[in-house]
Amino acid sequence: MSEVVKKATRESYGEALAELGEKYENLYVFDADLAAATKTGIFKKKYPERFFDCGIAEANMMGVAAGMAATGKIPFASTFAMFAAGRAYEIVRNTIGYPHLNVKIGATHAGISVGEDGATHQCNEDIALMRTIPGMTIINPADDVEAKAAVEAAILHDGPVYLRFGRLAVPVFNDKETYKFELGKGIKLIDGDDIAIIATGLMVSEALTAAEELKKDGINARVINIHTIKPIDKDIILKAAEDTKLLLTVEEHSVIGGLGSAVCDVVSENIPTKVIKIGVNDEFGHSGPAVDLLKEFGLSSENIVKTVKEALGK
Repeated sequence: MSEVVKKATRESYGEALAELGEKYENLYVFDADLAAATKTGIFKKKYPERFFDCGIAEANMMGVAAGMAATGKIPFASTFAMFAAGRAYEIVRNTIGYPHLNVKIGATHAGISVGEDGATHQCNEDIALMRTIPGMTIINPADDVEAKAAVEAAILHDGPVYLRFGRLAVPVFNDKETYKFELGKGIKLIDGDDIAIIATGLMVSEALTAAEELKKDGINARVINIHTIKPIDKDIILKAAEDTKLLLTVEEHSVIGGLGSAVCDVVSENIPTKVIKIGVNDEFGHSGPAVDLLKEFGLSSENIVKTVKEALGK
């Protein structure tokens, strides 16, 4: 049995920028004194003339990126999710969102898996914040292959995009040769009619593991990867609601305003269906090893299995 390859999507982000720099000469990258962590330093080394370090001034960076976009360039503004969506929110809203400028926000180190950096840096609210900005596209890739494809999809999309990347190395389960990224389209990874597990980001691999465990007990769980939170794929969600009558959303984000809320919006308006959410409850995180924190907060395949069995009365 071959060993599972693991890679952090923040690394995929940096590598993708460097790889695409030659193909897209109007691609520019900005960072806020975190190029080593966000991995934009890979692009800086290859294209120093198209890289700008704005220092620890995230709001200013967003404004500068907006100005660059107004000249016809494609800027990527990169920093931790807490600073991109939190500290710079008002600038993102008014300077990028309101004029609908072509700025791509590369937000790394999102969620509980930031680990030892603790609650102040564990941004579990960013998807909720970005969802409220009109016209903002939100992408939360699940692995290396998907993350790299998402970066190019963001370049090709005309308008503001928020890309969410993680610090923790996660399994690479997509096949580079066959994978196709389609903005706004979910992917059914496993079919099943007992329950539909709808996951995003690093929780997709946990959902796949859970589905395999559930199958051993005769439970057929459908697994759906929602890499684009906004615009969300209504069709794949409604089809799952019709077929299974029970949905479980799984995300490394607050249960308030994220994937779970987006799914509830879709089904409540069309096919009222019971939705169970797994995510970070109404609480802050705390410092600790990333893997341990994910298990503590119920963001694990074990908790998915437990929750599904309880929901199905098994």
